[in-house]
Amino acid sequence: MKNHTKIYIKHFGYGLEDFIPCEVCGQRAVDIHHIDCRGMGGNKKVDTIENLMALCRYCHVVMGDTKTHMEYLKHKHNIALNGKG
Repeated sequence: MKNHTKIYIKHFGYGLEDFIPCEVCGQRAVDIHHIDCRGMGGNKKVDTIENLMALCRYCHVVMGDTKTHMEYLKHKHNIALNGKG
């Protein structure tokens, strides 16, 4: 398991077999996405809970790696971090 996935699971208290909802649509998340990308080769400085969000495959493909949706993703993630999601 990748380090950023471990950070996300630990923060929210999920188990390995738990249903983890997509922070955008609520479907089963399959990816832990870096909101601010880590770049080629990785960047451990972006492996913080404030920069990691769970996304389903569809939301990751459509919104995950586009600057157009970055503020929206940050907003949705802040709701999840504050327990209001």
